[in-house]
Amino acid sequence: MRLKVLHHGNCFDGCASAAVFSRFFAEREGARLEATSFFPLQHAQKDPFPPGAFDADVNACVDFRFSPSPALHWWFDHHQSAFKPAGDRAVFERDASGQKFWDPTAPSCAGFMARTLQARFGWTAPDLADLLRWADLIDAARFPSAAMPVRLEEPALRLMALLEATQDPSLQTRIIEALRVRPLAEIAAEPWVTAPLAPILERHFRSIETVRRLARVEGGVVEVDLSETEVQGANKFIAYELFPDARYTVVVSRDPKRAKVSVGSNPWSKVTRTHDIARLCERYGGGGHPVVGAVSLDPDRILDARRVAGEIAGMLRDGGAA
Repeated sequence: MRLKVLHHGNCFDGCASAAVFSRFFAEREGARLEATSFFPLQHAQKDPFPPGAFDADVNACVDFRFSPSPALHWWFDHHQSAFKPAGDRAVFERDASGQKFWDPTAPSCAGFMARTLQARFGWTAPDLADLLRWADLIDAARFPSAAMPVRLEEPALRLMALLEATQDPSLQTRIIEALRVRPLAEIAAEPWVTAPLAPILERHFRSIETVRRLARVEGGVVEVDLSETEVQGANKFIAYELFPDARYTVVVSRDPKRAKVSVGSNPWSKVTRTHDIARLCERYGGGGHPVVGAVSLDPDRILDARRVAGEIAGMLRDGGAA
């Protein structure tokens, strides 16, 4: 039996979720499981599942949107925008396999999955408690301050930074396999982690000044266009450390695969959030969570990305509920 785990790529929670599910399945199937492979996915306006995506004996998708394919056997997600097109939700609700689960209120997919696997299948992995705690902390932005995710001193946050920046799918797989059985601090100290991480951290700390220089703050919204810089994706918390009174951020970035509009709300703002960011992003083919979301476009559509960013920033500044 061959297992394939498709997961949200370049994402700590996505990789943690892949680690949790693959360990559960390996312990459940034992010697019947011959091989496990991992495949990172990226959100896109078009179908993000490539041809042949579900080509194993058992296919699982975690921390990513739903697919109505009958070849998808297991699914776990916590994104509010899990069903695109909307008709996919009816397929999910008709599913009788007992192996597909969704909870948009869960702080992380990995934590939701672990709780579900325990409740439905009696499976537990006490040694993964630290991984699950950090998945919740990172994906729900439950940090005590913006300084913690900007300074990147904790092992989990260093792994997060590496996963978000790497262009090497094999490195994501190696980290997933390590997350299944090893402590975070031990993994983060490995030379195969510290070597590629060093230049990423150097670029990260340089990007703080880039964000400071390019940021435009108006009406509680920080707008940053990084598309003409070397920064392909800045740490989302930099703006909140630089501008603690800001309520929202809208960032335009570009890499070889996509132009992206990243939208977030300040977890430490004293002003109540009035917008559902997932819903705003859905208007442009994106999605996410109520507190954070994104819109991904083809890399040559940077002018469209800037237009979308400007329109979203304008809606966020108006103060009305959305």
